[in-house]
Amino acid sequence: MTLTIDCEFAVKILTTFIRGELAKFDFKKGILGLSGGLDSSVGAFLAARALGPKNVLGLIMPYGESFGGDIEDARDVARVLKIRSAVIDIAPMVDAYFERYPTPDQVRRGNKMARERMAILYDHSAREKALILGTSNKTEILIGYGTIHGDMACAINPLGDLFKTQVRQMAAHLGVPERIRTKLPTAGLWAGQTDEGEIGLTYAEIDRILYHLVDERESKTEVIARGFSRAHVEKLISMIERSEFKRQMPPIAKISARTVGHDFLYPYDWNK
Repeated sequence: MTLTIDCEFAVKILTTFIRGELAKFDFKKGILGLSGGLDSSVGAFLAARALGPKNVLGLIMPYGESFGGDIEDARDVARVLKIRSAVIDIAPMVDAYFERYPTPDQVRRGNKMARERMAILYDHSAREKALILGTSNKTEILIGYGTIHGDMACAINPLGDLFKTQVRQMAAHLGVPERIRTKLPTAGLWAGQTDEGEIGLTYAEIDRILYHLVDERESKTEVIARGFSRAHVEKLISMIERSEFKRQMPPIAKISARTVGHDFLYPYDWNK
């Protein structure tokens, strides 16, 4: 089994993808959220290569003074790449909502923060005439580790077929600063929160299990026979199953002869 990728080849594929998808809709600029983490940094490096630094805008959207180190890391990425950037504090908007609808639930607050960031990105995408580049990786998408209409929303996603460990390989190849490559992955939702701590498994183990289940199409029994914990394999299968709705467009009830998502599917359906 190998999760090792040809990074230079992947860069060519992904930069071509970014340019081609934007060109389909006559866009020249891309915009993305810069968190100071691994995925958004790799996304920014790819976007700068694909579109040129002046055509990329990175929005840094902290919650107040939290995660100050991440803010500086995000600024450093923007400086290294010479892309445009702006810092927008989401605390006033998020706090105003929860002052009226208070909750002790950190997940609800985290989801609101993720969706607030995406609302800001979409507004700036209209202002800039730029398409939003997603930064959710294949691991997160498969297990549903993201907020629907929040960090999972985008116009195109260059990273969506790269497991987290493969994104890390890409980061080293592209020259992402080492401190970003080696920091503990976090969604930046509350103090002390880390992805691996919340999920209960390391990305290294998650990716190995997912590779066999998804890419190799092995059964649960076959994956467990490789020496993986039954509990971990079953947990990931359950996460995949429970999060299927996050990977689909909302289903539309079919009434007419030609229904979006059922019969109206491809560009040639436009009947130009």
